[in-house]
Amino acid sequence: MTKAYDHSRSGAQAPRPAQQILKDLHSTRVCVFHPNDSDGKELTRQLQRIGCQTEVFWTVPPALPPDTGLVFVSVSPDMTGQEFPWSACEDAPPVIAVVNYENPTVVNQVFRLGALAIVTSPVHSFGLLSKMAIALETSRELKECRARIARLEGKLIGVRTVATAQNILSSTRGIDLDEAYKLMRARAMSKRVTIEEIASDFVNANAIVAFK
Repeated sequence: MTKAYDHSRSGAQAPRPAQQILKDLHSTRVCVFHPNDSDGKELTRQLQRIGCQTEVFWTVPPALPPDTGLVFVSVSPDMTGQEFPWSACEDAPPVIAVVNYENPTVVNQVFRLGALAIVTSPVHSFGLLSKMAIALETSRELKECRARIARLEGKLIGVRTVATAQNILSSTRGIDLDEAYKLMRARAMSKRVTIEEIASDFVNANAIVAFK
């Protein structure tokens, strides 16, 4: 018998319901960077039919309009070397590339944009909604993963700092590591701060003394 995958044990979050994803999509502000050709017009028409708040631009600006939640970018060989500063931002919205030609230059540009989906020319309505939903959800999950990694890295730094402070206190005051930890914990409680902050103060103070 096939066993259901347990997201809670793996640490991964269960996927959100499709209804919620599509509901979020309808309230998403979409920016389309595409020439005013047949593909550009059809893409805009389909986005408006879906109910998205849509703005169309050409060419691609250095900064996005406020509250942009999803971006379509026409990618072509003549875009070689063009920079997209907004795409490298940590909170950048998901990007869907629109391509009408495939070669290494175009593929490289798609990677540089960090595109999470691709729409090929000629643009059709079929599959567009699914690609948008997947791009939005993938982007949300990636941001959550980055935030979780940042929290874990912060905790790891804190653990290392506490361990360093314990060793400093143990050697300078002639006490064991447990006593050093209890001392820091008591100091943290009296000052109403975290033990990591107290440990950081000890380490920094020791570094100043050692420098002198």
